[in-house]
Amino acid sequence: MSRIGKKPVEVPSGVTVAIDGQNVSAKGPKGELHITLVENVLAEMGDDGVSVQPRDKSKESRSAWGMSRTLVSNIVEGVSKGFERKLEITGVGYRAAVQGKTLQLALGYSHDVNFEIPSDVQIACPKPTEIVVTGIDKQRVGQVAANIRKWREPEPYKGKGIRYSDEYVVRKEGKKK
Repeated sequence: MSRIGKKPVEVPSGVTVAIDGQNVSAKGPKGELHITLVENVLAEMGDDGVSVQPRDKSKESRSAWGMSRTLVSNIVEGVSKGFERKLEITGVGYRAAVQGKTLQLALGYSHDVNFEIPSDVQIACPKPTEIVVTGIDKQRVGQVAANIRKWREPEPYKGKGIRYSDEYVVRKEGKKK
């Protein structure tokens, strides 16, 4: 039995959820999202929200049950609140700035890195060493943040690079004389 799958997804006020077979769409104040669930699960609207059930007792159906419920929960939360991922830049001379539709990163290379901001994600730099990625699609926000982090991942000796705000980088001791 899936502990996550058993819980229904609560639909907050201001959000409407429509279910058409395997297609689930949610519309809210932040926008509209839709997903297509796998054939092994069945989604239905109830009094307490959207409930997801496996079609049969097979291992594949039970495996997809919790994941499908979480995907429905993510689109409902995305259109109501949205998602945010914070990145921190550590290093002398490392900085970021948003210029129009481009995120300009100075990361110690011989040239600045220009990262084109996708249309479905917003990026802000409240400080030169902080990047905030926001959007309604959790997967897209996480992927864009990972693509930015990939330009200079944090290194273990001095900790320089781009890291998530909640990430802990294991530091190593340098060489000894």
